[in-house]
Amino acid sequence: MALSGSLPDHILTREQRHVNAIHVANGLDMTDLQLEKKPGLNVSADELTLKECVSNAMDKFFEHMDGQPASNLYEMVMAEVEAPLLEVVMKNAHDNQSKASEILGINRGTLRKKLKQYDLL
Repeated sequence: MALSGSLPDHILTREQRHVNAIHVANGLDMTDLQLEKKPGLNVSADELTLKECVSNAMDKFFEHMDGQPASNLYEMVMAEVEAPLLEVVMKNAHDNQSKASEILGINRGTLRKKLKQYDLL
């Protein structure tokens, strides 16, 4: 899993595509942000927790930024987690928005807004 690099373009928001374009223009290949197992962890990469994956990805992101300033990082990371979360929940709810909103614990209207935001609707 990579920050913005592993998601299909239709899932990325316009801002994410813009951020990716900036990073690529600055010589940062987003596909280089692939998760790697941190030293000292006694689990395979497939067994990493979500928390460990995020931590690992952020470490790698800042490594690749090499001191360059980052902006809107919170929004970028939330979008990276939220888009695939919505996609998987909708798949498991068989595209039933009422069921998906119940699984997620959010209002159905909020779910619709988020699905539109990520072009998943």
